[in-house]
Amino acid sequence: MKVSASRIAVYSFALVSVALSGCGGGGGAADGAGSSGSKASSVAITADARTKAAEIFKSRCSTCHGIDGKGDGPGAANLNPKPRNYHDQKWQASVKDEDIEKTIVYGGAAVGKSAVMAANPDLSSKPEVVAALREYIRRLGKE
Repeated sequence: MKVSASRIAVYSFALVSVALSGCGGGGGAADGAGSSGSKASSVAITADARTKAAEIFKSRCSTCHGIDGKGDGPGAANLNPKPRNYHDQKWQASVKDEDIEKTIVYGGAAVGKSAVMAANPDLSSKPEVVAALREYIRRLGKE
């Protein structure tokens, strides 16, 4: 069976994404009738959680979403759909906070989006870091 180079690149990237445990937001959270003011986790976000969230975004999420969250990271070139641009005001207004958090922890498939957006199961026991990542993503939408 002959496999095209583009298919190999996509599969390779998907495997690397899973190995790196993904990034926060990926193919995107649900595009429901939610708003940025929707219910999210009620955990306190500490300075330590914000520091860890920034480190995670840089090491995991920026691979696809880009260092500035514009969906233009080096891993985005061969992805379809393209990673979410967190500066997109229409998306920011349409997505619920809890869906952003669910996407971060469980991946894109958990919210009906791209399965290439890998899960971060290690964050399921760190709700304050997940909340800080969601806060970070929301802040990008205000820039």
